[in-house]
Amino acid sequence: MKNRYRLYRRHEGVFYVFDNLTGKRESLKTSQRAEALQLLVTKNEAHDRPALSLHKARIYLKESDPTLATRTWQLALDALIEMKHGETQTRWRRAAKEKALDLIRSRVIIETQAEHLLAVLKVGTVSTNVHLRKLHNFCLNMSWLPWPIIPKLQWPAIKFGEKRAITAEEHFKILAKEPNPERHAFYELCWYLGGSQTDVVSLVAEDIDWEQHTLAYSRRKSSSPAIIHFGEDFERVLRSLPSSGPFFPAFSQLSAGHRATEFARACHRAGVVGVTLHSYRYAWAERAKACGYPERFAQQALGHNSAAVHRAYAKKAHVKLPSLEEYERKIILLPAAKVV
Repeated sequence: MKNRYRLYRRHEGVFYVFDNLTGKRESLKTSQRAEALQLLVTKNEAHDRPALSLHKARIYLKESDPTLATRTWQLALDALIEMKHGETQTRWRRAAKEKALDLIRSRVIIETQAEHLLAVLKVGTVSTNVHLRKLHNFCLNMSWLPWPIIPKLQWPAIKFGEKRAITAEEHFKILAKEPNPERHAFYELCWYLGGSQTDVVSLVAEDIDWEQHTLAYSRRKSSSPAIIHFGEDFERVLRSLPSSGPFFPAFSQLSAGHRATEFARACHRAGVVGVTLHSYRYAWAERAKACGYPERFAQQALGHNSAAVHRAYAKKAHVKLPSLEEYERKIILLPAAKVV
């Protein structure tokens, strides 16, 4: 039987193989004839006897890394979690407990087929899709997988649920029905800061610079700095909070899930539906975009490193463009007049 591939050498000395079936050429990335001949034999053997070639490949891999034969997806999860820190590690610990992952938890990584991962995705949620992709890529980067089990373009699309910003009307309804002073102040800070619930509830009085009228903190998720310049209304809320130590000593002791439940109860009392605490973050970004607040300032205020992420938060903002004359008068002429 005629071999599918034949060997030839280019004038620069590098060996190539020619595919007699498709006419395509592929570099073997070597100028050593003995090495090139071994690669040629391997490619022809893989075409003629794929099952044997796969078995030999597994033997080579196991010999190069003996732990490949016993490393399971649970062990990979444990290794990934140990490399994370803070809130990210907490999220991964929670993700690792998903029931859908039980289908592959004890399966050896190198023996996993595409149908095994697809079965997990079928019974899992959006979160399963997100975390399984990351776990799969982690194993690839660690060379625990010689090739992707599911090619990048073949993964099922991630379809997140609809998310929206909380409106000013809904926010004030919630405040009007909130009897607890600490939670009332917490929701007000969420409105003015647009921060995530963990960042806001972790604030302390020492984060405020009264002279510069700024509130600065590092995001728990990414350690990115977030700096907010506050005005009169925001200052009024800040003045009502403790002058030293944590702003929310009791509320900060609750878990994120418990705080989310308390907010859901507050929404129920106020007759507000379709929002979560994270809706305050969307609201801040949309308000900033609607009033023409410079994007780079909004990114710094929300602690976004990526402009793309920030635009995703603000994409539903309704912007009314002012005339150039009006904008020029407000932004350029008035400050210039003050200088003169």
